[in-house]
Amino acid sequence: MKILVINGSPKGDQSITLQTVNFLKIKFPEHDFSVLNAAQRIKKLKKDFTEAADAIKNAELLLFSYPVYTFIAPCQLHEFIGLLKDAGLDLSQKYASQITTSKHFYDVTAHRYVKDNCSDLGIRYIDGLSADMEDITTKKGREQAEAFLSHLVWSIENGIYHKPEPAGHTELFSATLPEPTEKGEGDIVIVADLARDDVRLKSMIDRFVAVMPIKVRVINIAEYPFSGGCLGCFDCAATGKCIYKDGFDDFLRNRIQTAQATVYAFSVKDHSMGVNFKTYDDRQFCNGHRTVTMGAPVGYLVNGDLTREENLRMIINGRASVGGNYLAGVATNETQPDEAIDKLALELEYAVKNKYLQPSDFYGVGGMKIFRDLIWQMQGLMRADHKFFKKHGQYDFPQKQRGKMLAMYAVGALMNNKKLKRKMGGRITEGMLMPYNKMLDDVKKENNKNA
Repeated sequence: MKILVINGSPKGDQSITLQTVNFLKIKFPEHDFSVLNAAQRIKKLKKDFTEAADAIKNAELLLFSYPVYTFIAPCQLHEFIGLLKDAGLDLSQKYASQITTSKHFYDVTAHRYVKDNCSDLGIRYIDGLSADMEDITTKKGREQAEAFLSHLVWSIENGIYHKPEPAGHTELFSATLPEPTEKGEGDIVIVADLARDDVRLKSMIDRFVAVMPIKVRVINIAEYPFSGGCLGCFDCAATGKCIYKDGFDDFLRNRIQTAQATVYAFSVKDHSMGVNFKTYDDRQFCNGHRTVTMGAPVGYLVNGDLTREENLRMIINGRASVGGNYLAGVATNETQPDEAIDKLALELEYAVKNKYLQPSDFYGVGGMKIFRDLIWQMQGLMRADHKFFKKHGQYDFPQKQRGKMLAMYAVGALMNNKKLKRKMGGRITEGMLMPYNKMLDDVKKENNKNA
């Protein structure tokens, strides 16, 4: 089989993910592997896509290979997928799958992103391999990689794949512009990816600015002179300074992250927030894994059919929960944009004035535990991250809670002793409720004292 590896790592041949492909080349010599360094050569491919188009036409299987960057694929691969769609190739007889490496932080959303775009392209998609960065150096990891490719070939031979799904369409509306509300003190920033001809998104931004009773600034990242996407070079790990000289790290910290709240405004593009926002997200790695804006609420203005974008909705929720930000709302223009925008403004004003914050859900707790363990292991390299995690108590390892562990041993011994368990009866549950009852009694006393 002719397999074209679409390498989405900006490191090109030096990609860690590509080493899994190199291993498979050795183990499966009967297949013809070729590699297109799509991310590393994205600027050249933007000028002339002919080489990539010819390689794709010649392939039977497209194998996307990339590291997971901030919830999805690197921005360079985003851009390549856009170019591939614009090329208008007939890919209906092609198969596709993917190999990623990461620490499993939102690898599911990265895989779904590629799958959804393969569906747009009419490609027959087969589920991919999500590996830890170090898996291929272990016996188990190599066995899993071999099993993946064997299953991939078997699936093609037996016609087992995800059939492309027809794209739906919902009518979208523009927002109307009311009389401006009087502004009070404060600072809310709208970070927008606003093209000149994006009339609907502009109408949503204009209405939000008008109805929001707190001062609002608009920053259009479509106009920012990015030198390029994140290179994954880790040059910023110790100092927080990006290797690029375009000033984005200072711009991010001084113009955006100083705001009391942030609203992200974008048009749905290729099942994501678009290339500009992906570049923006990836380049935020100058902050490492530090949740520097935690506590600041966020909101979204979305021009697009978000109801159909299950994966993008997960990413929006995950971005907020992992960052420790209250998600004040997501206003879309699918039905009644004016009402949705007004509600978002109202909710965001309340969150800012009352410093409202909810506890993290699974998206945030699970994501931060992955980061916690990663930074603890890599503290020698990611020194700024390590200091931040120590300062904010994010090293909440369960083995440190020795008192609770000992108490659970005592409870476990009690529960395993049939005589004691029978004798105690319902008092076990009563014992579990004791700290809660004490808390409620203390609150009552405090309330009565202040009455």
